[in-house]
Amino acid sequence: MASSMTATDTVDAKQVVLVMVGLPARGKSLISGKVKRYLQWTSVKAEIFNVGKYRREGTPHPDAKFFDAGNPEGEKARKAAAEAAVADMCNWLKDPSNKVAILDATNSTKSRRKWITERLEEARVAHLFVESKCDDEDLIMANILEVKTTSPDYVGQNPEEAAKDFRDRIKMYEKVYQTIDESEKNLTYVKVTNIGHQVVINRIQDYLQSRLVYFLTNLHIKPRSIWLSRHGESEYNLEGKIGGDANLSPRGFQYAKMLPELLRKSGLPKDAPLTVWTSTLKRTSQTAEHVVAELGWEKLPWKALDELDSGNCDGLTYAQIAEMYPEDFKARDDDKYNYRYRGGESYRDVVIRLEPIIMEIERSENILIITHQAIVRCIFAYFMQVDQSKSPWMEVPLHTLMKLTPKAYGTEVEKFKANIPAVSTWRPQGSQAKHHEAGEAEMVVGEPVKGVAGEVNGTKA
Repeated sequence: MASSMTATDTVDAKQVVLVMVGLPARGKSLISGKVKRYLQWTSVKAEIFNVGKYRREGTPHPDAKFFDAGNPEGEKARKAAAEAAVADMCNWLKDPSNKVAILDATNSTKSRRKWITERLEEARVAHLFVESKCDDEDLIMANILEVKTTSPDYVGQNPEEAAKDFRDRIKMYEKVYQTIDESEKNLTYVKVTNIGHQVVINRIQDYLQSRLVYFLTNLHIKPRSIWLSRHGESEYNLEGKIGGDANLSPRGFQYAKMLPELLRKSGLPKDAPLTVWTSTLKRTSQTAEHVVAELGWEKLPWKALDELDSGNCDGLTYAQIAEMYPEDFKARDDDKYNYRYRGGESYRDVVIRLEPIIMEIERSENILIITHQAIVRCIFAYFMQVDQSKSPWMEVPLHTLMKLTPKAYGTEVEKFKANIPAVSTWRPQGSQAKHHEAGEAEMVVGEPVKGVAGEVNGTKA
């Protein structure tokens, strides 16, 4: 029986189930992870329900034959896993504070999608099917080799044998795969071909769905890195003042001169273009000067990358703020993410204005971002899924270049420290109203995504 719901039927448009569709090795899990990370960063509660995870509880290491549509035992086990995942997902959505559920599976037949749609109608929640199509053999093979040979299905197996088995698994799915077509025009969906080269959108009905589609259309999975650095030490840093538009200190200018060498040490992509983004403040532009002159890269200033606006406290030291606004100083200590300076901003405000920057990062390739302490914290928190309560307290030392490399199961982090001294501008929670010595806290607060870590001065982040 065809679905009878129309655009005017009542569903809870404040909750959406994003249903992945596609053959294996088409980036479904990668897209799912990116969507969850983006939503949580913007304070939207989201969760992934991966059917493979449920299936592995009974069949942890299946071979390709398990996925043959003609294998009744395999079909029964896979259907049971899907039912368990959907049941848990619907139960999770009973909490109205949970907003977006992501059903990560192939969902490769019309009958499976019809069954899912009927279950979501019963739960009275909106849906958004996301079909990831890919006919680029290089992308498919890269996904097979990088993602699936390290997936839980192939733990401990020879990578070449795992890749061969996975290619055989794909062939099993190809036999029965049905793309979303006109016969399913009742569905709300977005079809993404070759990760953004072509996008088809159908029946988007509300704000949350539109927001998800906008994010999805900005994604790609090409190999790339994001280099992230604060400006060099400034004159205000030496005086312990916050905000302002100060020039670099002599040591800050030394860091700017050394930055091209640090970038080379970090492993720049051969012959690949790299764009330099800065804020509109002098200290970031001065830090980028030698990079632009020596390496010939384009520099783009972004107002959105300016430091957190400290309002009435601009140009003051922490000690002066504590003396002039003792209640504010305590309130910021208690909830730094949400505290808004008088006439200024909070970290939550900064995340809102950085959202277009994140969209641009997701659609771009290699970028060097030279910005400020609070901005680095927010961008780093996005890629590493750092909790909002912890991200404003991360130590971000001066004269340190970070290289973030997105991977299938997380983000790799590498740090490159310049051998140039600098003051610390870090103050831990609950401490006195002054800056503290660097090294008293780690940059990485919270666990890296799914265990992915990078080399940080010879140690794991």
